[in-house]
Amino acid sequence: MPAATPTAQAPAQHGLTEHSHGPGSPVPVQSRAERFASVDHSAFPPVTGLEAEWKLTPVRELGDLIDGGLDGSPLPYTATGSATVAWIDRDHALIGRAGIPEDRAAANAWSSFEKALHVRVDGLATASVERDGLGAAPRAAHTVIEATPNSEGLVVLGGRGAARLSENVEIVVGDGAKLTVVSLQEWDDDAVHLASHFARVGRDAQLKYIQVSLGGRIVRVNPSAHLVEPGGDVELLGAYFADASQHLEQRVYVDHVAPKTRSRVAYKGALQGAGARTVWVGDVLIGRDAAGTDSYESNRNLVLTEGTRADSIPNLEIETGQIEGAGHASATGRFDDEQLFYLQSRGIEEHEARRLVVIGFLGEIVQRIGVTELEQRLMAAIEAELAEVIAR
Repeated sequence: MPAATPTAQAPAQHGLTEHSHGPGSPVPVQSRAERFASVDHSAFPPVTGLEAEWKLTPVRELGDLIDGGLDGSPLPYTATGSATVAWIDRDHALIGRAGIPEDRAAANAWSSFEKALHVRVDGLATASVERDGLGAAPRAAHTVIEATPNSEGLVVLGGRGAARLSENVEIVVGDGAKLTVVSLQEWDDDAVHLASHFARVGRDAQLKYIQVSLGGRIVRVNPSAHLVEPGGDVELLGAYFADASQHLEQRVYVDHVAPKTRSRVAYKGALQGAGARTVWVGDVLIGRDAAGTDSYESNRNLVLTEGTRADSIPNLEIETGQIEGAGHASATGRFDDEQLFYLQSRGIEEHEARRLVVIGFLGEIVQRIGVTELEQRLMAAIEAELAEVIAR
């Protein structure tokens, strides 16, 4: 790759010259597209917790995952289904194709993994990959999910049990392919999980990505989708339930690079218990060459008790006026007492009425998956979480 050529300084005009920032100057990032990315952990400055991408995260509890040594040996997993699942080396051609880290923790995990788990969807195929009992030691992991051109499939990537894990997941959707990916976090109550998910969506390809976060003490999953070819289509859906002292965070990024692309982002969360905290940041960038883009993002949070906090920050950046449509919405509200009264007036106990309202709220996301068996599994997981929490 040829070296970059410095941009010439603008000529003087009326005694003024264009302002130039020297190397290392603290110039704030003006566009989502300008955010620094590297696979080199040392290329990122130390995390202080004051950075825009970290200021809502309990970074003091994450020092070992951000800067410490990580066990990058292959994780234990169980795989079922017809898709091919196998380990590949770090120098495989697929590594880095979907994206590279934009924060220090992701770069630390990228620098530490020994082999990547490759899930390959070819033709019509499905796979369920479960990680369980990873232990309390800090670990790194890397997963590549590939849908070959014109293939169609479903991949579920789940996590249960104990964990202190930092990982990167790459999703490569070939031209004309249709892929559904489900990221399911059902970790133990004291687990910590940091993840960056990168998706590259090809020409006339479709990706449906569903993130469900229920377990874990600190869970931060940041998906990004890059629509790099015309006709690309992505849906990013999420459902999460934060209990007392639980921190669930998701930072979503949709990058419309090519013309005539479409995206829909819809996340819903519920919070209950002292110290329950959720963070949702949604960034959508419609690039200067992305004429004909159709994009919309939304986040809804349902607050069930006092002592909780939900941060919801949608951002939309448009660099071309030739779009089909773009918008965003965000709302955080308390439990609807009228709904509760209506159910109780028909003989339903209060804790059961609360459960039904939350199930209906989060179930709206799950029902958009379009795979009955998977929807039933996820609703069962949410039911189990609510049965434990709301009945307290």
